[in-house]
Amino acid sequence: MAQHPFPDRRFGAFLFDMDGTILNSIVAAERVWGAWARRQGIDVDSFLPTIHGMRAIETMRRVGIPEAVLEAEIAGLVQAEIDDVEGIVEIAGAAIFLKSLPPERWTIVTSAPRALAEKRLAIAGLPVPPLMVTGEDVANGKPAPDCFLLGARKLGVPIEECLVFEDAPAGIRAGEAAGATVLVIDATHSHRLDTPHPSVSGYDALAVSQASDGTLEIIAKG
Repeated sequence: MAQHPFPDRRFGAFLFDMDGTILNSIVAAERVWGAWARRQGIDVDSFLPTIHGMRAIETMRRVGIPEAVLEAEIAGLVQAEIDDVEGIVEIAGAAIFLKSLPPERWTIVTSAPRALAEKRLAIAGLPVPPLMVTGEDVANGKPAPDCFLLGARKLGVPIEECLVFEDAPAGIRAGEAAGATVLVIDATHSHRLDTPHPSVSGYDALAVSQASDGTLEIIAKG
């Protein structure tokens, strides 16, 4: 039997990161970012591990892209990511799990721009929630808590009653800073992540029970 990640705990809403959490886009993302890094003269091997879970604007500023060309660089990179979707797939069981949730009790909180998020979700066969939070919706990207706080507000649920599903260190820190409970999805991890939070490798072993008050409990399937 799978281990129950949160025994005797119910949540008002679920907030899902996208890349690495409900879909696997690592191959496509690293293909595009790797090509960009080579054009900039950046060491690709050391750079690629730093891109996950963060917005392009924070990543590019961190490596010193001048503000005068930042907007154009971001636009070009995002378009390249929209054009390159080969290899994008759902994390095991994600589609069934998401479709089992009441629509008013979950959303996606991603660092990706909306156009890219919608393209990747469509390719992976995953639903687009009506209240999705994307990178354009906040002034400060992950690891700042802004995106998860906004997601909770959109759903009308206190952040302390939300469960954040994340895979990347920046997103985990954002969930912690927001005051949410965090569940780590480690399906795309090649090395064990040092985290105090419960981890699961996918959604096949999970189900959800909804109480009469609308709150949600994760159930570990046997």
